[in-house]
Amino acid sequence: MTGAAPRPDSLRTGQNRQNMANRNEVEEQNAIDKLNTNLSEASEKIAQNKKVIFWTVGGLAVVAAFVLSYFFIYRNPRLNKAYEAYNQVEIQAMGNDSIAAEGYKKVADQYGSSSAGNLAALSAAEAYYGQGKYKEAVKYLENFSTSEPVLAANALALTGDCYVNLKQYDKALDYFNKAIKKADKNPQITPRVLLKEANVYDEQKKYDKALECYMQIKNQYPSFQTGNGIDIDAYIARENARLGK
Repeated sequence: MTGAAPRPDSLRTGQNRQNMANRNEVEEQNAIDKLNTNLSEASEKIAQNKKVIFWTVGGLAVVAAFVLSYFFIYRNPRLNKAYEAYNQVEIQAMGNDSIAAEGYKKVADQYGSSSAGNLAALSAAEAYYGQGKYKEAVKYLENFSTSEPVLAANALALTGDCYVNLKQYDKALDYFNKAIKKADKNPQITPRVLLKEANVYDEQKKYDKALECYMQIKNQYPSFQTGNGIDIDAYIARENARLGK
């Protein structure tokens, strides 16, 4: 009898172990279920992200394909044709302003704001100016644009020359002023345009304004040569005489 006494304790211990085992099993199962849930949610997020990534990459691919198509299928061949047409006019014209004007006009009209069309507009304007067709020259000069300051200044000065020949002196002066600003004190362009301004002021009998132009040339651009053999001091002396000085 005494040997059987410990059995209740061993039974309780065994039961406790069984309960602990059951709890561990439940906890392990809960952990597995939780892990499965997390993995499922993660998979769903990855799947959703894959869709977003797919459509994003796909969209970028479409845009890239469109851009490349524009450059290689449309823009570059069109630009090449424009330059071919421009060069063809150069060959055909051979210094003939009439042929050049009509040829460049066609290129400028057909190819518009492309680099070749833009260059053709300036060339057409120069050719029309050579023919004495100043209104036509102005039209194509207005279609010309460039970010290069020297070329822009010369184009503005040529527009001013057109208006001088059209006897629209105020417009001519306006374009000469624009050319001077664009030239930004370029020693080759600025004094030349100032000389043009002075000639217009002389035509308007604004001798004081003409004198200002000549004095600016003398003081700021002393090495400038008028190109006609007349020294700038001679112009200054003439204006002073006209002003009674």
